[in-house]
Amino acid sequence: MRRQFGWTLHGNGKNVEPGAVVAPDQRLSWPRTVGIGMQHVIAMFGATLLVPTVTGFPVTTTLLFSGIGTALFLVITRGRIPSYLGSSFAFIAPLSAAQASGPAAQLGAVLSVGVVLTLVGVIVKFAGGRLIEAVMPPVVTGAVVVLIGLNLAPAATSSFEAQPLVAAVTLAAILLVTVAGPGLLGRLGILVGVIVGWVFAALSGQISDVKLDAMRAAEWIGIPEFRGPTFELSVVLIALPVVIVLVAENVGHVKAVSAMTGKKLDDLAGDALIADGLATTLAGAAGGSGTTTYAENIGVMAATRVYSTAAYWVAAVTAVVLAFSPKFGALVFTVPDGVIGGATLVLYGLIGLLGVRIWSDSKVDFTDPVNLVVVAAAIVAGIGDLTLTVGSVELGGIAWGSVGILVGYPVLRALSRTQRR
Repeated sequence: MRRQFGWTLHGNGKNVEPGAVVAPDQRLSWPRTVGIGMQHVIAMFGATLLVPTVTGFPVTTTLLFSGIGTALFLVITRGRIPSYLGSSFAFIAPLSAAQASGPAAQLGAVLSVGVVLTLVGVIVKFAGGRLIEAVMPPVVTGAVVVLIGLNLAPAATSSFEAQPLVAAVTLAAILLVTVAGPGLLGRLGILVGVIVGWVFAALSGQISDVKLDAMRAAEWIGIPEFRGPTFELSVVLIALPVVIVLVAENVGHVKAVSAMTGKKLDDLAGDALIADGLATTLAGAAGGSGTTTYAENIGVMAATRVYSTAAYWVAAVTAVVLAFSPKFGALVFTVPDGVIGGATLVLYGLIGLLGVRIWSDSKVDFTDPVNLVVVAAAIVAGIGDLTLTVGSVELGGIAWGSVGILVGYPVLRALSRTQRR
């Protein structure tokens, strides 16, 4: 517990030297830490609320369990892995396919996925980091991180195209502040850019009247809606393939944070999977959507180079508080598409480049035909969002790209060794 909350002050807590990073066990002054935490809240907010909006789950309940799940993740990983657990997009297809079965059966499927993910985490924890290296070497993990980031590219461009002027103002503000902003201001470029774009949209009348009316009508304080699960085998089977995506996303997150901080964290991969599994189980037990480590927040860390888990505690507590304020939730939900498009155009690209960094740091040999063809196929499947239906289960680009490289790499590597004999 002391390790959890025993952050050391980075320098004087006010300034970060060029090229320096704020490590997970460090923090800036509390006002600056709160500012970074707010940036993480903004980064996760749109996507976290989008999943329950699409699937019909209660928005405030999902927000509540994302905050609780994040706190649980930080405790289980002992404050060594900075991460926010937001709503997983992987659940959208199976939950949408199971809508006819009702919300209770959908929650049973979410809970089941959480239990299976927890069991996978226990296996990885006891088998050790060598299992991750064997199953997911750098060529594989780099590809998973790349396709997770770049799979989101169409979402960013479609939001940009919806309000190009607002998006352009937001993007310009982010780029200018990040590159030319003095001191810590340069590390808050995304937060500043979102605020600038939001204000510009409000002044130019480009915020939806429907969203504004909903904000005015919302209550200041309200209790999230809680539901209980039931279990239907057909619905559970539809959702179980999501486990594959969550494993890839969690391990990819651990690898990405390891690359950014320069610290080997493979020994925590099992803990990360257990934490996300328990968070998803808890959400499914009471009415929230399943969770995953959030790519959007990796982008924030890549942009700010501040990896302090103190900022994530701020984000977690903020999410829990906001879950009890429908008014504030409706206010943040007024952020227009153009602002989201301008911000995610940068964030999603940064995520993809982190995968490239994993390849570079590990000196992955792309003259090796196995590395070349497997990564090529997986990346295109992810970026093109290859979507195919197997039985009643529809899987998208991240799932097919991840499964393709997780299965294809060891098979082709074994065939390659056989040919050399």
